[in-house]
Amino acid sequence: MEYRFLGHSGFKVPALGFGAGTFGGQGPLFSAWGNTDIAAARRIVDICLDAGVSLFDTADVYSSGASEEILGAALKGRRQRAIVSTKLALRVGEGPNDVGASRHHLIEGVHAALRRLDTDHIDILQLHSFDAQTPVEQVLRTLDQLVREGKLRYLGVSNFSGWQLMKSLAASDRLGLERYVANQTYYSLIGRDYEWELMPLGQDQGVGALVWSPLGWGRLTGKIRRGQPLPQGSRLHETAGFAPPVADEHLYRVIDALEEVAAETGKTVPQIAINWLLQRPTVASVLIGARDESQLQQNLGALGWQLSAEQMVRLDAASRVTPAYPYYPYWNGQFSERSPVAV
Repeated sequence: MEYRFLGHSGFKVPALGFGAGTFGGQGPLFSAWGNTDIAAARRIVDICLDAGVSLFDTADVYSSGASEEILGAALKGRRQRAIVSTKLALRVGEGPNDVGASRHHLIEGVHAALRRLDTDHIDILQLHSFDAQTPVEQVLRTLDQLVREGKLRYLGVSNFSGWQLMKSLAASDRLGLERYVANQTYYSLIGRDYEWELMPLGQDQGVGALVWSPLGWGRLTGKIRRGQPLPQGSRLHETAGFAPPVADEHLYRVIDALEEVAAETGKTVPQIAINWLLQRPTVASVLIGARDESQLQQNLGALGWQLSAEQMVRLDAASRVTPAYPYYPYWNGQFSERSPVAV
């Protein structure tokens, strides 16, 4: 296993982590992702730890907390071998304070996550969304205190815009508080918006990317092909409404390029898609998911080799789209070579 620094934290994480969204299987979204029970989760954790995949990511909203509970049970007796990452800030109840990043919700949410995970600390806590109603100074002071109490080790965000993350980092620097070092972000060959602003920000500020949905919400599994109907067993039948949109022609252009490279390398389409991400700037870890052992073993095959420079260029060209203003001039070469472009 390759280990990489998580931003400028000095802390190393494996290049592949495991996303436990398949644990639990409760609710309309997560039941379509998977319904891994404790026994199956223990087996998945066994395989991950044996392969060096020691980072396990979950969230309080995954199957209404069942994902955290199952992960905690699966890690019992070997918690010290694992890096546990979870998230909070999305709505978890009907109460007026059961959402957001207020001092109340952060403290209550962390304590609840610790109970479900059956642990005394969380290695990486990420805010699942930006709370515009709570001053960032209050958010950061609360998180800083939780770090000082030993309940949290490192801090991160997820689904933040560039200005939201930069405002928070500037406040941390101004007040001498713990900084965010992780950005759990959507990034794939069919979803490259991360490159426009968040990637250059991560390079400049020392924030490492923990990539979720590296296979584009199940579209890059190798089962979807041009001119063929959506496979009967695809989870997209149930979850397409939750997925980031992508135009059909763009998707098929990327899939065509992936299949070409797969034929050249003898690797699978998912392995090609994940390996491409592992060679991108700021990427600390790519979170893979699996409903069963065979999917997990296939995704683990994305490590231990590299796409050639020519193959990377070909995949870049097939997946490139014109960024929104004000980013597109940089990608079209209209500004100087000193423009803040990270790709």
